[in-house]
Amino acid sequence: MKTDRNYVYTERAHFMCPNMHFGIMAKVKSNYDEEQLIQSIGILQKAHPFLQSLIAEEMDTGRFYYHIQDYLKIPVMVKEEVALWQQDYEEISVQGWNVKKECLLKILVYPKENEFRILFIAHHLLCDGRGLLQLAEEFAEHYANGAMPQFARECLIQGLDDLPPNSNLPFISKLIIGDANRRWKKEGQQVKYEEEYSVFERAYLQKHKVNREIFTIDNRELEKIQTLCKQHGFTVNDWLIAKMMLEENTNKVVIAADIRNQVKCYKQGAMGNYATAFSVSMKKNKEKLIALAKRVASQVINIRQHPQKEMLVLACYIHMLPELIDAVAISTLGGFKSKAGTFVGKNMFGYGSQNGYSITNLGKIQSDIIAEAVFIPPASPANKKTWGVLTVNNHMKICASTLVVER
Repeated sequence: MKTDRNYVYTERAHFMCPNMHFGIMAKVKSNYDEEQLIQSIGILQKAHPFLQSLIAEEMDTGRFYYHIQDYLKIPVMVKEEVALWQQDYEEISVQGWNVKKECLLKILVYPKENEFRILFIAHHLLCDGRGLLQLAEEFAEHYANGAMPQFARECLIQGLDDLPPNSNLPFISKLIIGDANRRWKKEGQQVKYEEEYSVFERAYLQKHKVNREIFTIDNRELEKIQTLCKQHGFTVNDWLIAKMMLEENTNKVVIAADIRNQVKCYKQGAMGNYATAFSVSMKKNKEKLIALAKRVASQVINIRQHPQKEMLVLACYIHMLPELIDAVAISTLGGFKSKAGTFVGKNMFGYGSQNGYSITNLGKIQSDIIAEAVFIPPASPANKKTWGVLTVNNHMKICASTLVVER
């Protein structure tokens, strides 16, 4: 039966997994006016249906979908001490996020006399990092200039047909996932969101804290890096990957890649997740950063030229039973007994070792209204450290989020 509902498909990986939220903290060069701010947020909400949605379950099929609620308001909290924003962020984080009851966006505001800072905190079911950056820009443009955001109805990735040709899984991967699906069916169980996952999530967040550090690369230093990259034929992103490999002494870094221009379902300006992730792996030969960045660049180009490699993680989600995806994090991290879930979590998702390294670079923007901004990446349970990178007005900020287990 055809329906206009947006079901949770590849986003299922974010549904029952802790720390699936992230933020953008922006400094807005405009006088603070509470009424004007609330009005701008209301305009944003009308332009994006997912900002009016909770996650609901179909009674007859058990499928989860984005359910528009006319009464839903984006929570806005006004704070005084901007120096405490990381503490405020952590206080929201440790409470968990019930996507069946809470709006998928939360906002903190720090007013000053001639400017203010605004912190957008999004659940990954709302959008990816590029989507949240777009929201921040739309807010600033409406608040300062009255520019209206265009209404954009979401249309999510629903299957392989939405991905580029040749994105299907390799034969061996299909066999592995098929076997895991059969094992899961044989177990005959399902993770209950309220009774099991939410309880596990709160316990996990109390024990696993996240330390965050922010580093700034100013205009002059960034120009030097860009010149270096151009001279040697690699990108700033390749440079960042090599830098992380050397600083963290790791041979593997997972990076996010925007695929809006590759997927058939994407509508300009829509919320939702239109990104993939893939790993860059190589043995380091005690070389310096430039030589390593060149090898990184070569591997990234190769992956991005082969959809089967670039879209691998999305194809995995599409082939895997949704209920099995729900069980992956909770079973691998010890909150639920499932051999199938634990197998997938350890061998495919990295939740066993929790020692991954990852970078999400949102790119660069120029703005007369947003003076500066920082991207706070999601602290996935699979990662020991994650870098969130954003460049605004030729100033790059790197937010390094490190997972810390409290004994």
